[in-house]
Parts: sequence; C-alpha cells; structure tokens
Amino acid sequence: MRRLLASLLVVLLLTGCTVGPNYKRPTASVPTAYRGPTPEEAAKTDSASLGEQKWWEVFRDEQLQSLIRTALQQNYDVRIAATRILEAQAQLGITRADQFPSVSGGADLSAQRTAKSSVFPALQQSTGQLSLSAAWQLDFWGRYRRATEAARASLLATEWARRAVEISLISNVASAYFQLRALDLQLEISQNTLTARRESLRLLTMLSDHGNISLLDVRQGEQLVYTASEEIPDLERRIQQQENFISILLGNNPGPIARGLPLVGQPHPPEVPAGLPSELLERRPDIRQSEQQLVAFNAEIGVARSAYYPQIALTANGGFQSDALTRLFGGPAGLWSFGGSLAQPIFTAGRIRSGVKLAEANQQEALLTYQRTIQQSFRDVSDALIAYKKNQEFRQQQELLAASAQDAARLSNDRYKGGVTSYLEVLTNETNYFAAELNLAQAQANELLALVQIYLALGGGWQQ
Repeated sequence: MRRLLASLLVVLLLTGCTVGPNYKRPTASVPTAYRGPTPEEAAKTDSASLGEQKWWEVFRDEQLQSLIRTALQQNYDVRIAATRILEAQAQLGITRADQFPSVSGGADLSAQRTAKSSVFPALQQSTGQLSLSAAWQLDFWGRYRRATEAARASLLATEWARRAVEISLISNVASAYFQLRALDLQLEISQNTLTARRESLRLLTMLSDHGNISLLDVRQGEQLVYTASEEIPDLERRIQQQENFISILLGNNPGPIARGLPLVGQPHPPEVPAGLPSELLERRPDIRQSEQQLVAFNAEIGVARSAYYPQIALTANGGFQSDALTRLFGGPAGLWSFGGSLAQPIFTAGRIRSGVKLAEANQQEALLTYQRTIQQSFRDVSDALIAYKKNQEFRQQQELLAASAQDAARLSNDRYKGGVTSYLEVLTNETNYFAAELNLAQAQANELLALVQIYLALGGGWQQ
C-alpha cells in the first residue's frame, strides 16, 4: 500500500503542469544608430563602446577616483540598495519553501500520582508520547513554482536596481567634482583679475591726484574692481556648498574636499564611441531591472490562474505513545496516520477571475514600462552625444571669444595710455574679457559634464 501511494505521488508530481504564460522577451524597436554622431562616426561600430570601459578608465584623475571609491563604500543610497537585495533574497527563500513539505516533531511526557483513600489505593502513572508530523501542499498546477519564479525575478530586479544606483552615484560624484573644479577656476580668474584691477586703480588714483586724469576715470576703474570683487564671495559660497554636496555623496558630514587635476587638465577623448544601440539592452541596469519586473509580473499570472484548480494536500503523522516510559518504544506503542485532502473552489463571486485580470493588467503595465524605458534610454544616449559634440563646438568658439576679448582689452589699455580714447572703452573691454573668461571656464566644465552623461546613458560604471 505504501509503495502504491509513493508511486502515485511521483506520477502526480511528474505529470503536474505549470499554468500561466512562459516568459518571452518582447520585441523592441531598436534603431541602427544613435542620433547625434555624423554618418562617418556612426559607421565606426567596431570600436568598443565607452559604456564597456571601467569607470577608473574613463575618469583618470586619481583624486576623483578616490572620491568615487569612497562613495561606493559609504554612500547611504548604495548601502540601502544592498540591504534591499538581502530582503529580496530572504523573500525568495520564504516563497521557495512553499514547494516542499513541512515537518515538525513533538514530545509529551507526564507523570501523575493520586492520593491513597479508604476505597482506592495510591496510584502513580506516567505517560509519554513522541510524534512526527508532515504536511505537503502539492504544487500540481505550478502555483508555488510560479511564485518562486516571480520572487527570483524580483531578486534580480533588486540587484540591477543596486547597479543603477551605483552608476548614478558615480555620475553624480564625477559631475559634482568637475563643477567644483570649474568653480575653483572661476574663483582663480576672479582673484587674478581683482589683483590686476586693484593695481590699475592705484595707478589711476595717483594720476588723478596729480591732475593728469579726471575723477570719472577713477570711478570707472573702481567699477572694474567691484565687478571682480563681487564675484568672489558668491563663488566662495558656491564652492563650499558644492563641497558639502560631495561630502554627502561620500557618506560623510559636510567638509572640505581634496582636489586633483585642474579643470583644463582633465583628460577626455575628442570623440566618444557609443557602440551599437542593441548592446544597450544588455548593459543599462534600468532596462534589465524593468525586464526582471516584467518577468515577475508574468509569473504572477500563473499564480492567479492556479486558483481555478483544486488544491491537493497530504498529511502524515507517526510516533510512539505509551502509559509507561519503559515501554515507549515497544512495538505496540507505535502509531501512524496518513491522509490527503482536495479543495476545489466552487463559488468565489468573481474573486479568482478578478485576480487573474489584475495580474494580467500588472503584466501589461510592466511591459509598457519596459518598452518606455528602452525608448528613453536611446534618447538619453542621443541627447548626451549631441550635448558633448555641441559643447565642444561651443567651448572652441568661447576660446576664440576669450582670446579676442583679451586682445581688445589690451588694445584699449594701450589706446587709453596713448591718450586716444577714454577710460570708458577700457571699462567695456575689461568687463567683456572678464565675462568671457568665466564663461569659458563653465564651457570647459559643460564639456566634461556631457561626457559623464554619455557614460551614464550608456550604462557604464557597474562593471567591476
């Protein structure tokens, strides 16, 4: 009888089906090339994508590398994301355990003595019981297998979410560092300009005291000094606030940040290989995360549909029971029981049907989210490539503008010293040159920031 039951159980498990759709990766509309590069640049698909490079190969400032390493170890967002992986792993273990039988054991030992009376003699009795029970919800329709599939996909989605947090953190630290170095350069420009203009004002004041120039020239010279000096407190404020921002990214309290290479010394390639758009589907963590969420919701449809079918449960109990501890393990003391149950839903007022519709709607929403994420990723890369190229062109024009403004300021000073023009011309050209220098520093920073955005959009940074 036992062999027959065991054989029947094996047949049931082997012939059991798994309801619900099996996951198949949806088709995605993938462009042949990114928008932004020229046809000649887009044709260079043999070059490895920038997103394939390690982050320390892209950002070669040693101080910036040190900041990124610290952030990856201490940043709270990364640590929270890692903790969520532990939560997902535990949830997977809980869900997967439903596929297996549960076994529990128990023991009950007692002794009793009654008092002697005029009718009955004193009586002493001891009893003992050892038992082992097992219960198993047969996964005949694949309900627990689908639930485990969904939990495993959720775990993978959580792991990809952690990688998305990491590449976002790397991007934020690099961008904040480049912006800090731009502010440092602007502060240096302002301080050097202020020193030069104070010296010019000193000379103007001396000439005015001797009656060689008018007081108007002195006042215009003061305007140049104040224009440069007013920038310094604001830049110092922004620098300290930027340092505080980077400190928080590092998981530290607000404080100073060490510097490495200057802004103009940061290495960056003139052209960035983007690679094939199809490779983006495998590299970007947010796309992989969205796909695993789709897998999870797809499996949940099977869990919902399994509620239509009967639930089969097996129970078994065995052990020993005796009124004397010395005879507890004797042959007559053994006991066992075995049973099975089947429960078939008959009327649920549409609950099961609504549950299936809900699971299907969640799966459809996840599918649309997955497709939207892919489409948005192509835009991110194209926008970043366009920004990098146009920022390069803007920076080149800004360099020409700054050089021209510098020469104009020099010529106007020479004309003023020769008595050909008024100091108003010097004021105008000096102001233009100062603004051009500050704008050039920001243009150089914007070029580096665009490179960071390309690396982020290509899904680079999580490869260790």
